[in-house]
Amino acid sequence: MPDMAISPAEASLKANGKTFHWARRFLGDASGGAAAQLYQFCRLLDDLADGDLPNGEYRLQTLRDALIQHQPIHDPDFQAFQPFIRDYDLPMPIILALIDGLLMDQDEVGFETEDEVIRYGYHVAGTVGLLMCNILGCQTRAALPFAIDLGIAMQLTNIARDVLEDAQMGRRYLPGQWIDGMTAKDMVKAAKTTDQHAIAVVQSGIDRLLDCAETYYRSGIEGLNYLPLRAHLAILIAARSYRQIGRQLKARGLPWHQGRQITSTATKAVTSLAALPLMTKRLQSPPPHQAVLHLPLSGLPMINPSIDPVTDHG
Repeated sequence: MPDMAISPAEASLKANGKTFHWARRFLGDASGGAAAQLYQFCRLLDDLADGDLPNGEYRLQTLRDALIQHQPIHDPDFQAFQPFIRDYDLPMPIILALIDGLLMDQDEVGFETEDEVIRYGYHVAGTVGLLMCNILGCQTRAALPFAIDLGIAMQLTNIARDVLEDAQMGRRYLPGQWIDGMTAKDMVKAAKTTDQHAIAVVQSGIDRLLDCAETYYRSGIEGLNYLPLRAHLAILIAARSYRQIGRQLKARGLPWHQGRQITSTATKAVTSLAALPLMTKRLQSPPPHQAVLHLPLSGLPMINPSIDPVTDHG
């Protein structure tokens, strides 16, 4: 697709979500365009949270208050997406849960337990998995827990990839219980001074986080049978490309103190080709979801009433 022909949504995806832009090409025009719009919408909320737009945090908090109180929303950027939200019947409780997650990042972050990290992963990425179910034509609620798991897995990979970058912003997502209570400042200092003991402590936490991500990846990928064929392939490619980031981190010895690790286009291509034989699993019924994976998510919104609770996967 020539750059001169792409929409603002496609341009945002290409500039800011390279792995998802790679996978998007397998979706086709209609679903791919809608997926790009969803990415652009989530990017808007993220930019508000990060203060990349004027009065961002205030606007995001005002938006949250309006959603909770079922009041009209006047923010012009959000209003621009309301036809898209209506067309795909995106549930406001899930959007609100996403906003809650983004607002968690406004102060210094220092999670203490694994459950806190999993809940955060639900808020900022599991919710996106739920929204994607609408975009991709998912027809059954049985798919939703798996969609949440895949989102959580990808977010755990994000955390593992960006440990130093996040710490420099005062955010420590690795559970304090896993890394001897080290703070974000401690981690930044360790990277600057190449404190080998401290570096190793953080590495052990990242290793544990990536093992946790693997559990959620396995579950999320098992649920892809619920999606239409092209959507299954595209999300499988995105999942495997993201998963590769964590595996690459491990293969390189978890060098978090050297900054963000990325995968090349060539690696994405190889990972994509390796995904094709796995499509034969469409001949099998998805296994039951492992309820234990959602014990940390008690009380959070997970059901989308617009998706049929009984339709079989296809």
